[in-house]
Order: sequence, then C-alpha cells, then structure tokens
Amino acid sequence: MTLTPKISKRNFYSLLWHAAFLALSRPFMDTDTVIPSMLVDAGGTAVQIGIMTAIMLGGSSITQLIFAPFISNYHYKRGFLLLGINMRILALLGMGLMLYFSSLLHPNLIIWLIFLLISIFSLSGAFANVSYMDIFGKSVLPELRKPFFSLRQAINGIVLLLAAFAAKRVLTTMDYPHNYAIMYFVAFGALLMASLGFWHLREVVPSKLTVRNPKHFLQLIKTELKQNPKLKYFLGFINTMGVSITLLPFVILYGKEIYHTQSATTGWFLLVKIIGSVLTALILFLLAGKYKYRNLLYGGAILAFLLPLFMLLPFRVPSLAVIFFIGGIVFTAYSISMNGVLLEISGTKNRTLYTGIAGAGSILPTLFPLGGGWLIKHFGFSPFFALFMLLVLSSLFFIYKLNCKK
Repeated sequence: MTLTPKISKRNFYSLLWHAAFLALSRPFMDTDTVIPSMLVDAGGTAVQIGIMTAIMLGGSSITQLIFAPFISNYHYKRGFLLLGINMRILALLGMGLMLYFSSLLHPNLIIWLIFLLISIFSLSGAFANVSYMDIFGKSVLPELRKPFFSLRQAINGIVLLLAAFAAKRVLTTMDYPHNYAIMYFVAFGALLMASLGFWHLREVVPSKLTVRNPKHFLQLIKTELKQNPKLKYFLGFINTMGVSITLLPFVILYGKEIYHTQSATTGWFLLVKIIGSVLTALILFLLAGKYKYRNLLYGGAILAFLLPLFMLLPFRVPSLAVIFFIGGIVFTAYSISMNGVLLEISGTKNRTLYTGIAGAGSILPTLFPLGGGWLIKHFGFSPFFALFMLLVLSSLFFIYKLNCKK
C-alpha cells in the first residue's frame, strides 16, 4: 500500500496529538531541573548527578547505535515505537509510586530505584526514537512536513508554558517527596494520552535496510563515512556541542550547594528555562526559511560558551535564573539544528541507520558528565566549567566544516 494524502493527513494529526501531550508531560519530568533536583533532595552526590546526566542525555543516545541495526531489519516499525513509549509510561508510573511511598523505603534503596527507573525511561526513549524518525520520514508527505514542524512548535510553545506554570506550582506548594510524586503522576497521565497518537498511526510504506550482524553494521557505517563527508563532521559536532545540554543539571547542584536553593527555586529555574526555549522556538518559527542552520549552530555554540563565564561570577540565586533562560535557548537551538542537519544529510532508506550512527556522537556527552562529577567532587566547579568551555569551543571547527544550508 502506498502513502495517500488521506493517510498522510491522518498520520499528520496523530503525530501532532502525540507532540502536544508530550509537551504537556515534559516540564513534569524535566531532565535539567526536576530530575537532578529530586536526586539531590534524595541524598544524591555530585558523582551520582554525573552518572544520572550521562544516562539521561548521553547514554540513551549511544544505545540508538545498538537498537538501529536490529530495528533496521524490519519493514514496519510501529510495534517497536509502541513498545518504547509504553516502557516510558510504566517507568513514570513507577517513579510516582516509589516517591509517594518513599517513607516506607530505605534511603539507599530510593537512590537505586531512581537510577533503575530513570534508566528504563531513558533507554526506552532511545529505542522509540529510532523507530519514530523512520516512521515520520515515510508516513507524512514531504509537502506536509514543514507545516507539521511549524504547527508543532506553535502548539508546544503554548502547552509548555501552561505546563511549566503548573509544575512550578506543584514544586512550590508541596514538600519532598510528595511534590515530585505528583509531578511524575501528571507526566505519566500526559504521556499515556500522547501514546494514543501512535496507536492511531497507519504505517503503510515498508522500509528495510538488511543488517546481517554487528560486523556488517560497522561496514555500513564505514561506507557511509567514506561516501558522505558531512557525516563525520556531523558526528564531530554532536560529540562536542552535545556537551552543552549536560550543563544545567550541574547548575542545579551548584545552586543547592552554594546557595542552598530549595524545590520552590527549582520551579523558577524550570519556568525560565522553558520560557527561553519557547521564545526561541517561536522566533525560529517566524523566521522559518530565512535563517541558515550554520548561523543557528554558531549562535548556540557562542551562547553555550558564555554560560560558564556567568557561573564563575559572584551571582546570587535570582541571577542563576539567567543561566537557565539562556540554557533553554541553547537546548532549542541545538535540538532544531541537529534534527534538521540529520534529515538533510540522510535519505529515506538510510535514515534509521543514520539515527543509530548519530548515537555514536554522544560518546563525549556521555563521558563528560561522568568526568565532570568526579572533577567537582575533587577539585570544585571551576575546572569543570573550564573543560566545558574547551569542548564547546572545539565545536566551531565542525560547524565550519559542515557548511549547512537552510
């Protein structure tokens, strides 16, 4: 069966439904503020923050490299997509129940359960993302993709702001652990509703790239690297600039250790981060077709480089909110540009392969939080910020070599 305008329109609204409810859930399980703050309140250390950040932001992407060869061998991938999102839903429910009844558990067990459930949540998300990229590319007609991204940004902006205010309210009016329990229950409900969009999808176009074994997969990667020069520079970019999205969890730790911030302050940090992210998305929506990816890449790298300079100044707690505002801008610029460049350098047949290869670009973003937690524990925050700036600065070389279009 071929992709008809009717099926494409059905998939368009199904994916939009998922995007809207996913946006509703995001502030309640935010990886930069809510999760690290919860871990610190539960007794987590700098090293544990580093491990958690590595799992959430780096390790989950690396596992795409493992999932991609397996999933590529199947013509239809909606089943894998549903399996991934259902595992995420169950992990959120488990987090809520564990926190709600945490008074019955030993503190060390709570830390271990947080790591277990967040690992399931993150890795199943990586599993689902490989299928999502393939399904989206073949289930929506090309002429509807740009309207989809534009409409999704507009809806996300409205939903994210409303959800951020609600999340801040929960963090401000309730104490640990019940505030975080309620946050995860809301996230569970929103993601459950989001999954209905995937159940409504119709995947009619088969796509298969035969991968016989791990050795064959490595040969495919080697071939793509030779035939597509931009791919190696793309991997260099996400290996270096990718560390920019690992900074904010450590800023949460910095605020709690230096200024003794509480959950209410975390709520403010979450809100200003989402405001920065939404404003950036809306501006880029208004400028759609008028900006180049290259300029967006350069702008995000410069802002990310400046963030530690602000951190090294003698700020007070309200001023830390500026860091999260700029961090929201950097995160959105990086996400949009990375996905845009990935679609630009890949094709329909090899998109699943490229999504998996892109996971290899998260080697440094995975190792950086691990080493960063160790650096902070033994030498303080200054060497950590210096290393961060060096890695982000090196991304400028790869941006120059990519020479991306609009």
